[in-house]
Amino acid sequence: MPPVLANLPLPIIGSPLFIISNPKLVIEQCKAGVVGAMPALNARPAEQLEEWLAEITETLAAYNKAHPHKPAAPFAVNQIVHKSNDRLEHDMQMCAKYKVPIVITSLGARTDVNDAVHGWGGVVLHDIINNSFAKKAIEKGADGLIAVAAGAGGHAGVKSPFALIQEIRDWFDGPIALSGAISTGGAVLAARAMGADFAYIGSAFIATEEARAVEGYKQMIVASSSDDIIYSNLFTGVHGNYLKDSIRNAGLDPDKLPESDPSKMNFGGDAKKAWKDIWGCGQGIGAVKEIVPARVLIARLAAEYEQARKALALH
Repeated sequence: MPPVLANLPLPIIGSPLFIISNPKLVIEQCKAGVVGAMPALNARPAEQLEEWLAEITETLAAYNKAHPHKPAAPFAVNQIVHKSNDRLEHDMQMCAKYKVPIVITSLGARTDVNDAVHGWGGVVLHDIINNSFAKKAIEKGADGLIAVAAGAGGHAGVKSPFALIQEIRDWFDGPIALSGAISTGGAVLAARAMGADFAYIGSAFIATEEARAVEGYKQMIVASSSDDIIYSNLFTGVHGNYLKDSIRNAGLDPDKLPESDPSKMNFGGDAKKAWKDIWGCGQGIGAVKEIVPARVLIARLAAEYEQARKALALH
């Protein structure tokens, strides 16, 4: 296990939420013992990324100085390495300047990106939806994997987490985070029991006070369950899970959505507009009952995790 990922207070990584994650949320996640993450593309214009990285780095350094016996968890930045991201070079330069400890890469595995991160001492986690992509990512130099299983919010796969983790663990003994409908401490323990090192949690953090989501989005998550999620590739060209009511509010019928052309995949302005109106969300939101500060959500997850561990030990 890379040192930056060892001995975390909680085996949880907060997933980078497109548009929604911001320095305020990342900082609160880290201070509460969870790896906080944000997409580089959330900082707009591009120049804002340096401001955000400075804020996160300086705030966490001050926190760690004040709490030497209980330091914050490290933070991560997500980089879309697909060719449609024309900001990648600039954003990687900013990550290098601030020596971002963890970089999460998505939509393509690239040796040059991995080498750059390793050059400043960082760790690369690459998200994948199947075993074949997992092997390619490790071959190209990723240090660990984020296994995006069925039920995950946003861009998600269709594999059962049991199948996906088992197949990867057949050949890979490095760090793995499991994504897919995890929103309770019991689910975090289950992820570890099946072979993952970390739970990768996103949708539950949308319904927190710090998240940069509109109030209607947060309320819809609180009011919804897995029955209210639909899987479609219409909006970005990549299949993902979305809230049905947000699709209805945009004037579309979620039960009659056409297929999109994957070759037109886009993560620029058009994608931002789509995600602003069409709200990504995973299947685990039935456990989200109210909008709370991130630290309160993390405290609940921690308490549930310990309770599940104790209950399992009794059997």
